[in-house]
Amino acid sequence: MVINKPAVTLMTMKLGDNAPDFTLPDEQGKSFQLSAQRGARILLVFYPGDETPVCTKQLCDYRDGIEAFDGLEVKVVGISSDDAESHQQFKARHQLPFTLLTDADLEVAAEYGCKSMLGMRRGLFLVDEAGVIRYQHVEKVAMFRRQRDEVLAAIEALAKEPQIKSEVP
Repeated sequence: MVINKPAVTLMTMKLGDNAPDFTLPDEQGKSFQLSAQRGARILLVFYPGDETPVCTKQLCDYRDGIEAFDGLEVKVVGISSDDAESHQQFKARHQLPFTLLTDADLEVAAEYGCKSMLGMRRGLFLVDEAGVIRYQHVEKVAMFRRQRDEVLAAIEALAKEPQIKSEVP
């Protein structure tokens, strides 16, 4: 039996838009609500999966530069469809110092334009203290990733420019 699924619709967001609010469980099973983080800068890191080669490199790269993110007052938060147990193991194995959230049904990924026919697309969204999207980048190909230095440069540029270029397919 073949079940026809509707085509994936990517949400189109622009810099300056309010970030869609969501509540997802973290690796400890506690609820994380984006709107409850107001007053803090949040870097949402959508990634396809724990322990996959590119995702592991990306998140370890951010881990290795966590002091720079902290210095810019940016809290890194990873989001994938993996469950809490997988996140706990991944976090422990790689000593990741940030929260990992589970988007099991990819509803949040869809809101942010990070859902594809094959699952989660890699994407970054910097949400400012007021809940406004200040930077966004969604990868066209899953094997590519934004390196720490690129992300930090974009965040640093926010202090000098009103908006950073949006890079959405």
